[in-house]
Amino acid sequence: MTNDLLILNARVIDPASGLDAARDLLLREGRIAAIENPGTFAATEAAETIDVQGLIAAPGLIDVHVHLREPGQTWKETIATGTRAAAAGGYTTVVAMPNTIPVNHTVETMRWMLSPERDPAVHLLAMPAATIGSLGHTLSNYEALAKAGAVGFTDDGKPILEDAMMRAALLAAARLGLPISQHAEDTHHSPSSGMNAGPLCFRLGLRGMTVEAESSIVERDIRLLRDIEKSDKIRPHLHVQHISTAAALSAIRAAKAEGLHVTCEAAPHHFALTEEAVMGCGPNIVCGDGGPIAYNTNAKMNPPLRIESDRQAVLAALIDGTVDCIATDHAPHASHEKEVEFERAPNGITGLETALGLALRILHGEHGLSLSRIIQLMSTNPASLIGLKDRGNLAVGSYADLILFHPSTEWSYNAQASLSKSKNSPFDQTPMLGQIQATLSQGRIVHRI
Repeated sequence: MTNDLLILNARVIDPASGLDAARDLLLREGRIAAIENPGTFAATEAAETIDVQGLIAAPGLIDVHVHLREPGQTWKETIATGTRAAAAGGYTTVVAMPNTIPVNHTVETMRWMLSPERDPAVHLLAMPAATIGSLGHTLSNYEALAKAGAVGFTDDGKPILEDAMMRAALLAAARLGLPISQHAEDTHHSPSSGMNAGPLCFRLGLRGMTVEAESSIVERDIRLLRDIEKSDKIRPHLHVQHISTAAALSAIRAAKAEGLHVTCEAAPHHFALTEEAVMGCGPNIVCGDGGPIAYNTNAKMNPPLRIESDRQAVLAALIDGTVDCIATDHAPHASHEKEVEFERAPNGITGLETALGLALRILHGEHGLSLSRIIQLMSTNPASLIGLKDRGNLAVGSYADLILFHPSTEWSYNAQASLSKSKNSPFDQTPMLGQIQATLSQGRIVHRI
């Protein structure tokens, strides 16, 4: 057929089926039509044939946590620019958070965001606000939003603090089979300072967010899960966003062992960096005694970068399966917003173009995590978490969302060349591994180098 695309001689890695072998793929009408041994399609005519000898073909990456800033803050990012950055990073599905202006808590706003007129480069989904205005007082209309395509509910950036409201949210979402995605931070007891509380924070003269601010909310939410299962005979799904502390991970690990339906995500910056990045220290800069302090606002985020023992705990949880998926928390900000005093700067960094490179360098290259496991964390598991049956895998009939990459290619990230509108990354010039060669979304090549 004239619109067929043939991909030849790929090493196909599909964690959903356990496949890791040389295969040819036939893509037709935006879906995977066939996966066969090399040479099977020798007589098949196609509109385009790509020989990818030496490259891995894997399911397109799925990010359940991105900020695209539209509507309302288009000087930072738009859906068009953010999804182009996503494609460059190997993402074929992204889930937009609701902290837009206005807050996405209505069917009308969500439909506007998901409209083709926004020109998304990849598949776009939305997780609208759990409460009206993300103010924590009144639940949004979950049933109407679910019918319009919501894949969960969250007040991301603002935790649901009141016990009764969080309980009501978990119950309402459970009745629809959707998760509540919680930003775990007790803002009653700890400021959203973008800095970890501890000796370094004291030395720098900054306010700090405690470990307990995260772990106490996680522990509270787990108690609510347990109580709801016991008293209401329904099984809610709690998803904990951007986990950053050993204490919170310990609580999640115990809840999973108990059989409660709790999942969590880790962001690349929390397994790649520590709080010392705030001083400008990182993969390419070693902080010595007596040197100037950078107060690097591109290392300011919420939750903040933590100490080395917390970073190691996140790594261990990725390896042992406690962490279900990797999510970027892509949070673009304009340069003028970050080029201010540390405490005045907004929280957040860009992340869509660096996530796979960091995962391959750190998790695969340094810690021996298999390529299949990394794809599982970045595609298969996120698809399952939000209920996508025909994405996150390379089964015949699924959407032809896939990436082509060379696993051993070494490269360095250039923030100024980012396809995002914003360049606020702490990983500028950081060594990466496994550069994306092409990204296909529903059979269309949406990024190629």
